Amino acid sequence: MDSHAARLLGAGLAIGLGVIGPGIGLGTMIGSALQSIARQPELTGDIRTNMFIGIGVIEALALYAFVISLILLFVVK
Repeated sequence: MDSHAARLLGAGLAIGLGVIGPGIGLGTMIGSALQSIARQPELTGDIRTNMFIGIGVIEALALYAFVISLILLFVVK
């Protein structure tokens, strides 16, 4: 395997495996938030605010994986 093929494989694995965790985390968090809102509708605003903060943190992990894959594609020689 030459270096170009290894870079492509590494970039694909970085983004592919790097978004599995955030995807599972988002699904779990949003599902739990919906259950919480259904049980206590008077706390909808607080739950939604905390959910959006958590979404931002989780999405940052996926963006890190994307940046790593771009570095492997275009910077590493």
